[in-house]
Amino acid sequence: MKYRELDADGDYTFGRERFLHDIEAVGQAILTRMKLLYGEWWEQTDDGLPLFERILGVFMGERQQDAIDLIIGERISGTTGARNITRFESDFTNRHYSASCTVNTIFGNIEIDIADGAKKVEVKY
Repeated sequence: MKYRELDADGDYTFGRERFLHDIEAVGQAILTRMKLLYGEWWEQTDDGLPLFERILGVFMGERQQDAIDLIIGERISGTTGARNITRFESDFTNRHYSASCTVNTIFGNIEIDIADGAKKVEVKY
């Protein structure tokens, strides 16, 4: 798997050898899928994380937290190269949602940390 590398600002880098491969490519694919907001991409407006539509601003009871866990889990699992989620933990404290999971990819496991309703996503290899 090959994926164009992002710079520190989250923009694509161009030029020779500016690609990620294997597990790093899958990790960045998950990162970009989590940061793509629903309807943001003009070429496929039915794709993206429904952050404003179904995650932020909802009353966070136990059932809503489960629904958000499902949305995020499906978004991660739907990434090319991701096999399944082997561990998923989430928390809602003081109006802040966060989650942490281990994703089994075709190249090995990676750790994903999500904070502030998926506005902050970190991938660890």
